[in-house]
Amino acid sequence: MFEKPISGIFHLFIYVAFLFTQIDLIEIVIDGISGQHRILRPFLSILYPLMINFIEILSVLAFIATIVFLLRRNVLRLDRFQKPELKGWPFRDANLILCGEILLITGIFLMNGADQVLQDRHYGHYINTGNLYMSGMLVSPSLSELSNASLVMIERLGWWLHYLVILGFILYLPFSKHLHIFLAFPQAYFSKLSSRGMMSPMFAIENEVRSMLGQEPTHSETVAVEDFGAKDVFDLDQRVLLSAMTCTECGRCTQLCPANQTGKVLSPRKIVMDVRDRMEDISTMSAKISVERVNSKLQFDDGKSLFDKISAEELYACTSCNACVEACPVLIDPLEIILQMRRYDILVNSSGPAEWLPMFNSLENNQSVWSLSASRTEWLNENI
Repeated sequence: MFEKPISGIFHLFIYVAFLFTQIDLIEIVIDGISGQHRILRPFLSILYPLMINFIEILSVLAFIATIVFLLRRNVLRLDRFQKPELKGWPFRDANLILCGEILLITGIFLMNGADQVLQDRHYGHYINTGNLYMSGMLVSPSLSELSNASLVMIERLGWWLHYLVILGFILYLPFSKHLHIFLAFPQAYFSKLSSRGMMSPMFAIENEVRSMLGQEPTHSETVAVEDFGAKDVFDLDQRVLLSAMTCTECGRCTQLCPANQTGKVLSPRKIVMDVRDRMEDISTMSAKISVERVNSKLQFDDGKSLFDKISAEELYACTSCNACVEACPVLIDPLEIILQMRRYDILVNSSGPAEWLPMFNSLENNQSVWSLSASRTEWLNENI
């Protein structure tokens, strides 16, 4: 993430602020249920104002970061945020979450700023929490001339704004790219440990070839008949599907892709987003048909597949250089999707670029990529 230090640091501000703000949220929920105010204050004693001030400092940093991200997307219009795959909903989704961040931080400072003034006036149940420096400097001076009733209204407005934005965010999260907040750590944990770009072996084919050559199969256990490569999301590993749901749409993979930079249609980000979109299409259908059918590729068939979203031109533009894999901050591997779909297209559809066919024929007939048989040892049979 910190290979791009500016965006990396600002993302850190938002993420750390998000984590620590949940402490404030817990208190808000308990206050709402119990009908009390600042219920954690007596238990935390001197630590309470330190905690609130720390949260406010993080909130200011997160507010600055949010403004920077909005400017990068909507004013500076960085190239990686203007690609075709981000048109429409993905673009609105990013802006909607950033605006929600601003509302959340506004609610925090309205609540704390009005609360600070009411504490200074020793009004009602607003117990002394100590100085709240950030809200005291940024908000309280502009509220100091208001009546107590107005301040209570503003404090309640900030309380409800904070509470409702968080609840709305929780409901909205499953439909947003920001699900990566929770999925990034599982994705990193379950990411591949083998060499990047290495294709998984097909044991059924290996055993068949060894049998044809009169050799014992490498895998003595019965190997189920398997599809060659991936036609649809059912054929992809669950780890790959998790990575598709984790994608942050940051575009670093596409930005570093040499094929994309030379004008090819390939965008690794779009490949991952297309897998996620296909999963969501199938999920939508699960409301109409049984879950058992959706979970089974043998029974489920809507006449569509990943090839309806990802073109052959995109698949074969990839040079397998792994630049996209190296660039991803959450260890997503778009290349694995591309290689699996290529495998299906070539072995099942008997398709592929015309330039590749002589290579395949040579590998099959001569065990090399050239149209010449291996002859490096023929000199041994010559009479010298």
